[in-house]
Amino acid sequence: MHQYTLIGKIVATFGTQGEVILKHSLGKKAVFKDVEAIFIELTKANYIPFFITKAKAKNEEESWLTFDGITSKEAAHKLIGKQVWLTEEVFRKQVAKQAPIKLLGYTIINDKTIIGQVQKVIEQPHQILLSTIYHQQEALIPLHEATLISINHTKKEIHVQLPDGLLEIYS
Repeated sequence: MHQYTLIGKIVATFGTQGEVILKHSLGKKAVFKDVEAIFIELTKANYIPFFITKAKAKNEEESWLTFDGITSKEAAHKLIGKQVWLTEEVFRKQVAKQAPIKLLGYTIINDKTIIGQVQKVIEQPHQILLSTIYHQQEALIPLHEATLISINHTKKEIHVQLPDGLLEIYS
């Protein structure tokens, strides 16, 4: 069974031959070199492989993709708004080294106390929020220059110094 990582969603069609625009969080221009397929969630928790026949990076957040079997704008239009996933192995090869989404699965540590693993990364204009499970509920941990102490990519650890009382909200 594969582990999947959410990288973005299909936001529009492009052209008349079934091309789509993928808005992603990979943190770099993504041409999906050596990626055979991406997985689109057509229905809840149902990841269908779509085989890439052509890919081109538009910018650091968007790529144009063409899939095997999708040859019309009408067929591509059905994919708009659908979430796009990669297998964990492919995701780790495609994500930029400094992309916030790369922190998925890292352990958050506050003052030598393990808070939890990063479940989701929420990017906002002035900070990043890391979603984790703390005391059986979702906790949002702010990550910015005032709270971040260090990130150890080898150990997959994020060391933070959180404001007094923040974790008590989730207890």
